[in-house]
Amino acid sequence: PLLRERFAARENFTLVEADALEVDFCSAVEPAARARVVANLPYNISTAILQRLIARRRCVSEMVLMLQREVVARITAPPGSTERGYLTVLVEAFCEAEALFDVPPGAFRPVPKVWSTVARLRVRENTPPGADKPLLWRVVSAGFAQRRKTILNNLRAAHEDLRARVESAGGASSVLEAAQIEPRRRAETLTLDEWLRIARIAGMTDAGE
Repeated sequence: PLLRERFAARENFTLVEADALEVDFCSAVEPAARARVVANLPYNISTAILQRLIARRRCVSEMVLMLQREVVARITAPPGSTERGYLTVLVEAFCEAEALFDVPPGAFRPVPKVWSTVARLRVRENTPPGADKPLLWRVVSAGFAQRRKTILNNLRAAHEDLRARVESAGGASSVLEAAQIEPRRRAETLTLDEWLRIARIAGMTDAGE
């Protein structure tokens, strides 16, 4: 391949030919080291790759990524924005994200139909307590399952295992009351701290979650 030939003399260059949805990113990083990831991700699988990078954040310090502009709007959306969703909360929990600059369609050949944005995601040195608990992400997923519904109704309609957990904690109304969250609010209005409070209260019956 052209890249292998062009950089053959560089000792610090390694070409890995693999599926980005399957490769172990950390295997390309020296033990105990943390890499900076700079990439123009394929837009149709950019969310999946981003989630894999976050899951392997132990070997990543920072990501500078070119993404579809709408994706960057989602991952940087503040509470109250209709762009806010599961991916927003995930990125917020583990990274500090910022949009750097837009790239117009005319910068590419062939010219795409969408705008792009370069974003920087710095991996947090200290993640909020509870952010790595699977229960939190089940709660967030349930909360955004039907965006037009309130957080109360979405928790009541959650998957059976989460619904049982919420019921064992006193029911959705009691959990939200204990978390000091108005039950008529919608998921996009909640802050990361509020999601963490819901998960913490719902998980009090099982400290392992």
